[in-house]
Amino acid sequence: MKLHITHTTDYRYSEPLRYALQVLWLRPQSGPGQTVNYWSVGAPEKLFAQRDAFGNEMASYSFVGSVAGNVRWSLVNAAGEVDTHGVATFVDADSMPHPEFFLRPTVLAAPHAELAAFGRTFVAGPNRSKAVDLNALLALSAGVAGAVSYEKNSTSVTTTALEAFRAGAGVCQDQAHVMVAICRSLGIAARYVSGYFYAANEPDLASHAWVEVCLDVQARAWVSIDVTHHCLIDERHVRVAVGTDYNACPPIKGVRRGGGQESMTVKIGIKPV
Repeated sequence: MKLHITHTTDYRYSEPLRYALQVLWLRPQSGPGQTVNYWSVGAPEKLFAQRDAFGNEMASYSFVGSVAGNVRWSLVNAAGEVDTHGVATFVDADSMPHPEFFLRPTVLAAPHAELAAFGRTFVAGPNRSKAVDLNALLALSAGVAGAVSYEKNSTSVTTTALEAFRAGAGVCQDQAHVMVAICRSLGIAARYVSGYFYAANEPDLASHAWVEVCLDVQARAWVSIDVTHHCLIDERHVRVAVGTDYNACPPIKGVRRGGGQESMTVKIGIKPV
């Protein structure tokens, strides 16, 4: 499937900004499941591109001093075209961290005995060769989607996996965090993925999140699973960034001084071409 994507983030401030620094994870890369035909990212100031420890392409820009004197808004645009191939299993590049790195606990997806107990009803854990059964992972994904029902605006970006699991509701980010935290609780390496999802009848899921779980540590083999739709990723998915949890690869993260009250509007458009 060939998808054209536009992503606009509009910040408005009640007072002029004195300083602001923004870091962007908004540029998808070509890989086993997709080919990026073209992509552009625009910001109010010059962007400085770099690559993070997980291989994501990121960029940053800043307002400083008199440059920000009269600034009361900030607009970030990303747009491009991606061919999706629907490849759900793949082998990590050697430049990526070792799979066992993704066993480490994080604030939003920490292991917990309660999560481990739930996970054991679906997955026994890795075998002696540190391999995991894919069918068991898919059953776990469906179980998570049932235990943490999708409910718009039910959580925030600071909600932890355990909090969402106990509440029984969340958004795609929370469902992904719960899946990752359960896998880590069972000794299975897992990580968080941010991206886009095309569905004409689900515009709220245009900005989406899913998980990658290590099927075989020795082979560095991974599988991408969409917990919200309890399926393997397919041609509807565009992978943008990967990390230990949401905090490691949000679309935009930053700090500021001044500006007073901030409001943010995000608009994402996805259509097949």
